[in-house]
Amino acid sequence: MRHTLLGLIALPLLTACSRPREAPPPPRPALVMKVAANNTATAMTLVGVVQPRYESAQGFRLTGKIIERRVEVGAKVGKGQVLARLDAADSQLASAATAAEVAAAEAKHALAVAEFNRQQQLYAKKFISASALDSRAAELRAASAQLAKAKAEANISGNQSRYTTLTADREGVVSFIQAEPGQVVEAGHVIVKIADTHAVDVLVVVPESRMAEVRLQAPVQLVLWADQQKLYTGVVREIAPIADAATRTFNVRVTLQQADAAVKFGMTVGVGFAATSSPSPSAVMIPNRAVTASNGKSQVWVMADDHHVHARAVDTGAFREDGVVIRSGLNAGETIAIAGVHTLTENQLVRPVDAAEAP
Repeated sequence: MRHTLLGLIALPLLTACSRPREAPPPPRPALVMKVAANNTATAMTLVGVVQPRYESAQGFRLTGKIIERRVEVGAKVGKGQVLARLDAADSQLASAATAAEVAAAEAKHALAVAEFNRQQQLYAKKFISASALDSRAAELRAASAQLAKAKAEANISGNQSRYTTLTADREGVVSFIQAEPGQVVEAGHVIVKIADTHAVDVLVVVPESRMAEVRLQAPVQLVLWADQQKLYTGVVREIAPIADAATRTFNVRVTLQQADAAVKFGMTVGVGFAATSSPSPSAVMIPNRAVTASNGKSQVWVMADDHHVHARAVDTGAFREDGVVIRSGLNAGETIAIAGVHTLTENQLVRPVDAAEAP
């Protein structure tokens, strides 16, 4: 009986000792890619915005109250077309006042001419002195000056009357308007903008690291995001000489050639620049997120044939929008991890997921 009890007690102990060990965790999935050869000279593609090359900002030349507006945003206008008008009552009164001043000055001038002629006749007969004749001549010159002044003021007043009507300085489309009947505007206040539809530009913001790939008069290809089936052509027209102080980017303007009705101001455009240099035979380009730093040096995680990853130091070149150039330390055909690289450890076993096949 005693031996039977000892056997029953030892049975669970033997069972516990023979329990199998827990299986190791499965390999962690890792997004990987195979490094391509000679891929550092890919064409640069940036995003631009369609803008008019010329846009006139117009306003009245004098202060007044708007009584009429004849155009709306988006309206096509011709040169000289009336856009808006001010209340011309004060201008008309001022014009009438200057006209009356001109009439008075003409009357004084005519009287001065008649007096001078009579004084000349009297002087010829020796009835008056030369001093008296000089006095009449001075009065005639003063009357002539007053008449010229009155006429000049009348011309200014006439221009002021014409300035109450705002007309288009160029042919185009109204892109902005801020004028309502009853509104009082100051002289020079912009109330209408007219965009020239004949010359169309695309504004592109280029980072300073890619400015070496942009040249004046260089051909580019453009695709509207609204219609990506049609390809447009253009040339680089203008390159800003100074970078933006906040973004450190350069504004580049591209002339859009043969713009049609589908191209509208404000649209987003994909701008493709041609590659300006041949690729380095040893340099490769990988995604920016594949590069991490360790002890102040750049490194990538290279996957071996047995699916273990190893950290490798690399020499990085230019960081671009489409990736970072690796000048040395990595060869074409090797497989690297491109996601979650900050959580990998040396000689870690991973389950590779090809980035080209990943959803």
